[in-house]
Amino acid sequence: MNGHSHTDALPPHVAHGGNLDEAIQRHGIAREHWLDLSTGINPNGYPVPPIDPQAWLRLPDDHDDLEAVAAAHYGCENALALAGTQAAIRMLPLLLARGTVGISTLTYGEYAPAFEHAGFPVERFVSGPLADATVCKSLAQSEATHLMAGQRLPGHWRYLVIVNPNNPTAEVFDPATLLDWHSQLAARGGCLIVDEAFADATPASSIAFASGRAGLVVLRSVGKFFGLAGARVGFLLAQSTLIDAARRLSGPWTVTGPARAVVRAALLDTAWQQATRAQLPLAAERLARLLEAHDLCVFRTALFAWVPHPHAAELHEALAKTGIWVRYFDRIPSLRFGLPRDETGWKALNEGLRRPIR
Repeated sequence: MNGHSHTDALPPHVAHGGNLDEAIQRHGIAREHWLDLSTGINPNGYPVPPIDPQAWLRLPDDHDDLEAVAAAHYGCENALALAGTQAAIRMLPLLLARGTVGISTLTYGEYAPAFEHAGFPVERFVSGPLADATVCKSLAQSEATHLMAGQRLPGHWRYLVIVNPNNPTAEVFDPATLLDWHSQLAARGGCLIVDEAFADATPASSIAFASGRAGLVVLRSVGKFFGLAGARVGFLLAQSTLIDAARRLSGPWTVTGPARAVVRAALLDTAWQQATRAQLPLAAERLARLLEAHDLCVFRTALFAWVPHPHAAELHEALAKTGIWVRYFDRIPSLRFGLPRDETGWKALNEGLRRPIR
């Protein structure tokens, strides 16, 4: 652990999707009339089985086999169950020695505040669609570091955070590139941190199998592919020494008994996983076709589509007025669309996109 002291200030609030109450208050549309596409959560998530009532009446069993089940599911050596990957993000700066961290200009927004609050210098980089001048001209021409496969990382970087697939730009980093960057960082006593919250739909992109190596941390979540966002369960995959330190820091009973039971069932249900991996790409392709039919530029994963657009703010507002809530990003004007749950949702989205921006 790095041993530094914290100031009394807290990291700044970070906006996320799922903030439907804000839309309701702003637009005065009743909750039941909204189509909420503001997250990348599977709208047809894992069907929660009946829960033993005793799970609510006793302390969670931290010594059950949930972590062994998770390690087998992810194909790794060690897994620590936490109250969502958010808990791991806040914990990592306490477990790592101080050093410069490379973080994408547009990625999951909790990493930079967590490291900055802990006193780590953070430097931004662009890659993939963000480095494409036809998509983000001003950004591509900025002084931000361009991160490309096969290149040497900046020599003063001790850490690199990669969200893979990236949220929201949908960029996917191949395992060979990630393992090369890991080797560079590990050689200088650093660490590669890979957030695979959206990787369950595309397991071939995962490097969880290598997470037992020194200098590599992989985070997994059951909130996206499995749709179990309300369970607040994530897993830290890493070398055993880091897992042990994180376990001591997190303390007992961080994951509730009912959540442990549901997540265990989901991780063991390979038939549901296989069916969902077959279904999600079809829905994602349908979403892309729908957005492209309305002359939008689309980058997508199996769970969401990212649309950079010079008038993203106006489009966001126009959709909200029709009861469609999507995620808006102001750092690079763009929108993220989740998957509609049913045919009613698909029809509503198509109709909402037909309306001109005013």
